[in-house]
Amino acid sequence: VQLVESGGGLVQPGGSLNLTCTYFGLAFSGSAITWARQAPGKGIEWVSTIYQGSTAYYADSVDGRFTISRDNAKRTVYLQMNNLKPEDTAVYICAIPAGPTRMPILSRRGQGTQVTVSA
Repeated sequence: VQLVESGGGLVQPGGSLNLTCTYFGLAFSGSAITWARQAPGKGIEWVSTIYQGSTAYYADSVDGRFTISRDNAKRTVYLQMNNLKPEDTAVYICAIPAGPTRMPILSRRGQGTQVTVSA
């Protein structure tokens, strides 16, 4: 299994970014995918998970600002991030979720993409 993230960058507060996660090697194109993030000096924080049929869940800290979506034919999951705040600064990773916790399985994750929100 391989997951590849892209789309990170530097953005001003209030700005937007759209992250992309393309996955390879999964038997099922509609497999659940989780986005998580890790800020400097902090642990991994779950952000959002999307399931087959596009059922989605969000952490309270991003609900209403972030939108997760998927294109199964392209084996790609997106994370549209709007109204970004400095506290959203982190390395964002996509991964296979570990069951009901939705936390990323660290052995089945991408390399991450840096998001920096700063004026």
